[in-house]
Amino acid sequence: MLVIGLSGFVFEDGAAIWRPRPGTSWQWQLQGKVDASYPVRVYDVDGFDTSKRTVARLHRKGVKVICYVDVGTWERWRPDAGRFPRSVIGRRDGPWRGERWLDIRKLRRLAPIMRSRFEMCRRKGFDAIEPDNIDGYTNRTGFRITYADQLRYNRWLARQAHRIGLSIGLKNDPGQVVDLVGYYDWALTEDCFAQGWCYKLEPFVERNEAVFSAEYTDTGMTLQKLCARARKLGFSAILKHRDLGAWRKGCVGLERR
Repeated sequence: MLVIGLSGFVFEDGAAIWRPRPGTSWQWQLQGKVDASYPVRVYDVDGFDTSKRTVARLHRKGVKVICYVDVGTWERWRPDAGRFPRSVIGRRDGPWRGERWLDIRKLRRLAPIMRSRFEMCRRKGFDAIEPDNIDGYTNRTGFRITYADQLRYNRWLARQAHRIGLSIGLKNDPGQVVDLVGYYDWALTEDCFAQGWCYKLEPFVERNEAVFSAEYTDTGMTLQKLCARARKLGFSAILKHRDLGAWRKGCVGLERR
């Protein structure tokens, strides 16, 4: 049974959807065997590659677990790659080999696949979803995707996550924060400090919701520069290598464990 509480929280079978608060410590690992040794409150890991057993092991440590799922591009190595009709597969996504943009305007064809992915996350016991590539309207996808098309799709994604009791984060897409902050439960950014657009995510912090910020070493970002800026905005910031393996550096004194 799905119930909307007076506070705006969504409930599934009586349980409130998890909404992390500013300063929540986190780890993001999408490559390799999950290293569960970091003393953080949140792990964000690949939904397909991470087993139900690993999610349960993290839960026993008191950790919330986010399910990374690509919802905007086709990835040829995924087990459900054959379910995507050729008509929804567009241009290659920049340098990423084996990835092509999806025509998110064709929601009737994509909906069953994305629902299945979200259900996979739920069955494995995840607490939340990180939907990747939800900004196709700003890229050369091979399709004429408009701001309105993207907004419709991104709101639909949020509703699907909430329907099954999972929270969902706004991944990048700074241009739509104003229209989506009321639909998403937290945010995740890449390179926002290096590229100078972190301020656009401030509405989440103003709502007492976490912004998980990852900066990469290949931009020349240092932990000293990152942590000083993150402290001012109230972001949960970490320094990562671009391959998103287990290596991580966090801001001492900024993170809530």
